[in-house]
Amino acid sequence: MKTETKELKDLLVRSGAAPLYVQVADLLRDRLEKGEWKDGDYLPSLERLMDEFAVSRVTMRYAIKKLSADGLLSAERGRGTVVTALGKQRPLRVEGSLADLIQTYRGDRPEVYNLEEGFALPPVSGEECLLADRYFHIRRVHLRDEVRYCIISIYIEQHVFEREEQKFRDGLALPVLAEMDGLVIATARQSVTLGKCGAVEADLLDYPRGDPVANVRRILTGEDGLAIYVADVIYRGDCIRFDMDLKP
Repeated sequence: MKTETKELKDLLVRSGAAPLYVQVADLLRDRLEKGEWKDGDYLPSLERLMDEFAVSRVTMRYAIKKLSADGLLSAERGRGTVVTALGKQRPLRVEGSLADLIQTYRGDRPEVYNLEEGFALPPVSGEECLLADRYFHIRRVHLRDEVRYCIISIYIEQHVFEREEQKFRDGLALPVLAEMDGLVIATARQSVTLGKCGAVEADLLDYPRGDPVANVRRILTGEDGLAIYVADVIYRGDCIRFDMDLKP
């Protein structure tokens, strides 16, 4: 126990960083996600947690309150704090095939923050794809189970966009593209890099600054080799799972 206590204390940055209770809440969240406590389990006493993290009662109470607001914990008078919602959040599965990816997105709904839209070229290099003359750009946040799980910047070739303008504005682009008569998607690929959540993204996603995110670039091309859809997506690390078939 003393070794664990020392490690927990060492993980906290006590100046020039996020508020102490936020750091404690993030460490508790990590232990919950790793299965240290199961649904229905009670956390150790407040005094024991205070000793483990070497923080005040007020700091620990605020940390627990934050996790309670996220639906992970619930305080029961006279009994303690119980784990309430582990495993209930469905991670978004980013599949290895386009058909599976489109199916994954069905049923989600976009919520718009600081909406940006207008004609703009995708920020891609000539090595990634060939571009048409004009693209319509939409930037927004997507939700699943009321959780803001990604920020997405979408670029859709102008003529494709104009065919289903309202559907692209109101719904999710990939299912709309898949259902368009006569549109052939010749190639589809995506690249993934891992990073840390910045200040703007933290505010939009309600996600701790500095926590892991997945940065995805997705490009679909038509029969003429020109990109018909380019998307740059920032996913919360706790809301995504990549499923890929490995070639033998």
